[in-house]
Amino acid sequence: MDITREWYKSEFLQHELLEQHRAIENELTFYDAIATGNVDYVKQNCNSNAFTNPDGMGKLSENKLQNIRYHFVVTTAMIARYCVHNGMEQEKAYGLSDFYILKMDKCKSIPEISALHDTMCIDYCSQMQIVMKQQILSKPIVLCMDYIYSHIHYRITLKELAEYLDLSESYLSKLFRKEMGISVSNYILDLKIDKAKNLLQYSEYTTSDISNYLAFSSQSHFIQVFQKKTGLTPHKYRTHHFRTSWNSVSVNK
Repeated sequence: MDITREWYKSEFLQHELLEQHRAIENELTFYDAIATGNVDYVKQNCNSNAFTNPDGMGKLSENKLQNIRYHFVVTTAMIARYCVHNGMEQEKAYGLSDFYILKMDKCKSIPEISALHDTMCIDYCSQMQIVMKQQILSKPIVLCMDYIYSHIHYRITLKELAEYLDLSESYLSKLFRKEMGISVSNYILDLKIDKAKNLLQYSEYTTSDISNYLAFSSQSHFIQVFQKKTGLTPHKYRTHHFRTSWNSVSVNK
């Protein structure tokens, strides 16, 4: 049987079985919500389990687990391209795509892949919130944020940032608070705690390792700051969130 005849037969069977794909508008709306940083919409969609809802899901494999794997790859690829179109750095978008697809490849069940899908979507969406905000920020603050992100595993001071930007400390401090609504020091701490949460959730590194990696003055200081920011100690956070079936994430990720 040639491929054309095989296709027509498949199309006929789909019609007879009343198998229809989901409306493309729903998919495009979801991708657009991620690419514009609409976290509330994305979380709502994830909470509805739309990704694994069999109604309208295309059949890419007779094996249900493999079918979900293929859909995950397609979704991740589409999201990466939408985010690039809306301003995310191409290497970062594709790097995230590769990272999550490789993580998915290690998953052994549909619920695992579904949970990773939700994490991936919210991660991209959160990253796009930053991208969208940077598009209306002044150049010094964008450069400042880039520097902080690249040096988050070091101890970063306002003096160091001011020298890097060739600005006075007082001017940079006022400008940062005006545009970001938060002090430089609190922004740095928030980013460090976000990194710590990821490491506690997706790696097996100890509290001491994470504290040292993120350049806290001591492990006790790290625990104190983490608990103040999250309401939980690092140990309790890991107990509640650790994904035991996922492979460890590199500290350098």
